[in-house]
Parts: sequence; C-alpha cells; structure tokens
Amino acid sequence: MLTTAAIDRILTAVPHRTVGLVGDLFLDRYFDIDAGLNEPSVETGLTAYQVTGVRCYPGALGTVLNNLVALGVGRIHPVTVIGDDGEGYELRRVLGAMPAVETSDIVVSAARRTPSYNKPMLNEAGVVRELNRLDIKNRTPTPEAVTAEVLRRLEAAWEKVDALLVLDQVSEDNCGVITAAVRERLAELGARDPAKFVLADSRERIGLFRNVCVKPNAAELDDAAADVTYDHVLWMEREAAAKLSRVTGRTVFATRGEAGILVTAGGEGTVVDAYPVAGPIDVCGAGDSCSAAMACAMTAGCSPEEAAAFGNLVASITIRQIGVTGTASPEQVRARWAEVGGK
Repeated sequence: MLTTAAIDRILTAVPHRTVGLVGDLFLDRYFDIDAGLNEPSVETGLTAYQVTGVRCYPGALGTVLNNLVALGVGRIHPVTVIGDDGEGYELRRVLGAMPAVETSDIVVSAARRTPSYNKPMLNEAGVVRELNRLDIKNRTPTPEAVTAEVLRRLEAAWEKVDALLVLDQVSEDNCGVITAAVRERLAELGARDPAKFVLADSRERIGLFRNVCVKPNAAELDDAAADVTYDHVLWMEREAAAKLSRVTGRTVFATRGEAGILVTAGGEGTVVDAYPVAGPIDVCGAGDSCSAAMACAMTAGCSPEEAAAFGNLVASITIRQIGVTGTASPEQVRARWAEVGGK
C-alpha cells in the first residue's frame, strides 16, 4: 500500500505545503525534582520537593504541531486561544523559536487560562517517575466574543491552508476552542470545499462533526456508534466506522493500535496494517503524530489508504521514543521504511 515512490513524493511535497490547525493548545510543563534535595516544610511538616529544572513544550494541539515541524512542513498555521498569563507567555516563547510556525492567529485572551499539563518528575537515585499531574483547564464556557474571534480567524485562514487538523482536547463541553459554533463553521467550510482535507480528533464529541474526516480510537468509535453490536470485534468496528462515515459524510480513520487503521468511506472499509515494533514503547502522542503524517500525505496527493499507511509508519517511529512525546524527521522516516522492508 505504501511505496518508496509515495514516501519520496510526500517528503518532497511537504516543504511546499501549508497545514492549518485549530483547537486546544496546551502547555506541557515538566518539573525536574531531585529527591536528594528534599526539605521538610517548616509550616506544614510535609516534604517540600526541590525543582532543579523546568522544561516547557507545546502540548495537545502543540503535539500535532511539533510533528508537522519535524516532518518539514513549509508553513504551519495554528488558530487557537491561550490566556494572558505566564503559561501563555511560555507557549509563545517556545512557538516563536520554532521554524515554519505562523503565530499571528493565536488569540490571547484575559478571559481564559492557558490550559497546561504540569508534570512533576521525581528523580530518586537515578530512577525517574512521574508524580500526580497537575492540570489547568478552563471549566467555564468559552465567551462568545472569544469564539467569534476564532471563527473570524478560521475563516481567514481557510483559503491559505492545504489541509486542516482539528483537535478537540478539552472534555468539558463548549469550554475549549472547539465549541458547537466552531464545529458548525467547520461543517460549512467542509461542505463549501470538499476537496480540502480536514481531519478532526475529539476525546468526547467525535460523532458531532460533519463534512470533515474524523480519527476516532476504538473507545471513541464505540461511543459514537453505541448501538452497533457484533460478536466479532472487527465486524463491530467496521459497522461502527461505516455508520460514523455516513453521519459525518467523510472518511473515517479508526485507529486500532497494533491492529492498524480502519479506513472507511461509507462502505466496508479497508484495514491498513500497522508496522511491527519490537521492545519497549511509549504511545503518548502516537495519535497526534499519525494525524500530522496523514495530513502531509493527503496534501501530497496520496489516497486515504496510503495516508493511513504513512501515519502508521510515522507512529511506529514515535512510539519507540521512551519518556518523551516523540516526533519523526524525514531522515527517520526513510530509515524506518528501509527497516520494514520498503521497496
């Protein structure tokens, strides 16, 4: 399904493409803690962890963005909302140093907090483990004025981008960037320009998108088609994906981990096999790397099945990067393709 010629075509094309993103941009912040420096708090008697380093990375939508940068996309155009706060400052600082990223449509609003995943990493005699994560999210509805600004910028960006990736990360309904109004506008844009590849990823609301492709995992697919029941798991997935494809009006890319991706456009669908990976893996961010890769492939004129295969190939690289949210460079893609017997 994937060939050396197709990979060459993708990697040659992407420096000349513009990929847009819309959705929830988080700050991933790691606090490196040395247990050997622990101190008791004078006030409470509890252990006061001593932070020896702070590392900041774009997360959620930023993870997709990181993968687009690594693959060499020429221009990357995010439309999102962050707060006028310290976390937002860190995000802008990090994004400003990244090549190809256009930051003019990142809305900075005093009415919102910058979402962040704060990860304390405790080093005890050389063994590092993550302590309980501290999350900052907006749990109140996104103000109408903020959504109106997102809609204005999304409309303006639409004509500039060759593909658009949508990430609905926030679980609380209408509390993130992808509100009901944004989904409605995406449906309108998708209907207006059906040839443009738009791929939506949503933790809670994948079944509410229309006129755009969607990428559910097994649990999200099950939720979106809860009334589909079969004894055989693959048959159930096929029927659920077909139903979701009929609802959305576009192709469904149902990710199934080591079982590959089920690509469905209303009919039975095609299973695109994953590439085998030996040894330890870390699946954090694998879906985001797959989305970025599929967008690159689609903008290079690949079929949905070829795009899914390229997504699987890139994910097979990123999951082997332990303890980090991995990315894949063109050199790594070519090396991995040679490794799996590419011709």
